[in-house]
Amino acid sequence: MPVLSDAKVRALKPKEKPYKQADFDGLFLLVNPGGSKLWRFKYRWMGKEKLLSFGKYPALSVKQARDQRDDARKLLAEGKDPSFERKRAQTAQEAEHRETFSRLADALLEKKRQEGKSASTLAKTEWLHGLLCADLGAYPISQISARDVLVPLRKMEAKGRNESALRMRSAAGQIFRYAIAQGLIENDPTFGLRDALTRAPVKHRSALIDPEKVGGLMRAIAGFDGQPTTRLALQLLAMTALRPGELRMAEWSEIDLNKAIWTVPAHRAKMRRPHMVPLSPEALGKLRELQELTGWGQLLFPSIRSSKRCMSENTLNAALRRMGYSGEDMTAHGFRATFSSLANESGLWNADAIERALAHVEGNEIRKAYARGTHWDERVRIAAWWTGYLQQLADSAGLHLTP
Repeated sequence: MPVLSDAKVRALKPKEKPYKQADFDGLFLLVNPGGSKLWRFKYRWMGKEKLLSFGKYPALSVKQARDQRDDARKLLAEGKDPSFERKRAQTAQEAEHRETFSRLADALLEKKRQEGKSASTLAKTEWLHGLLCADLGAYPISQISARDVLVPLRKMEAKGRNESALRMRSAAGQIFRYAIAQGLIENDPTFGLRDALTRAPVKHRSALIDPEKVGGLMRAIAGFDGQPTTRLALQLLAMTALRPGELRMAEWSEIDLNKAIWTVPAHRAKMRRPHMVPLSPEALGKLRELQELTGWGQLLFPSIRSSKRCMSENTLNAALRRMGYSGEDMTAHGFRATFSSLANESGLWNADAIERALAHVEGNEIRKAYARGTHWDERVRIAAWWTGYLQQLADSAGLHLTP
């Protein structure tokens, strides 16, 4: 039967040498000359006597020491060495604390980098990770709750940036799912936050789709008195329906003037696959004009500050603002919606060919293969029609696209 009680333990006095005071079932107290009283558990494992330290009295009471002894004896009954199991638990705990949110975020970013994600995607991801890590970075990934994640999201909402908060939740979810795949956690705490954030009404990118207003826009661009490269960028954006980033970052090596093809490489295309754009005679003319201005370098549209950096998207939007078009009227990305709307409304073209011209990915693999094989010729005709149509709209007031 147990022989120790709190009163008896408190009454134990130190001696010149350490001595033991037994309790029961292998538990004893080691009293040192300095006065410390340490709980120990003696047991046999594989024919050898072993000791397990529990802690120091009175931080660990008599009852708590007995509970730990009972847990150890249960492990022995299960054929497990209590000392080994403790070391394994400590190792797991240390590893758990090493696997912080910040470390997992960095690992996921590196994975995206190795997968060849675009520079803009990586930059946005790194920015979102930075916002999250400011509050969550030091936390072990396994100890983060939905309430913890909500802290940085609410901070962003308080600034009125609801869309950024939603993107942060999505980025956090990717990190937690990556941790699940690594076997570090079992659940994604962001799942329960889907309805916790404020969602602003969906606002489509501004674009002009009225033919008369499109003609006015093209006349305004033709008369733009800013940088010639900015004017040419806007005109080519209208003619090709490229994404602004695909156009701004373009290199001369992507342009084949003889074959009249502009090939956007996979690493810069949004859908991560090469996108070939047929060039109309009008577009070729603009490119030859541009070649005289920037053909000496690598980029079609270098920044005025550095030939090694491309023109910013803000340059294009700022030019539209100078022409009198607000952000509610038109944006650089809006040229794609203009093309899509008017090309579809014309009734002249296969909708799949228009989607291919916009580099939209077909989800059905059979349709995708078919589209790749049959729509090029039609897209060449669409390109010629579209630039001619833009010219017709601009000419409606007796003016041409070329200043």
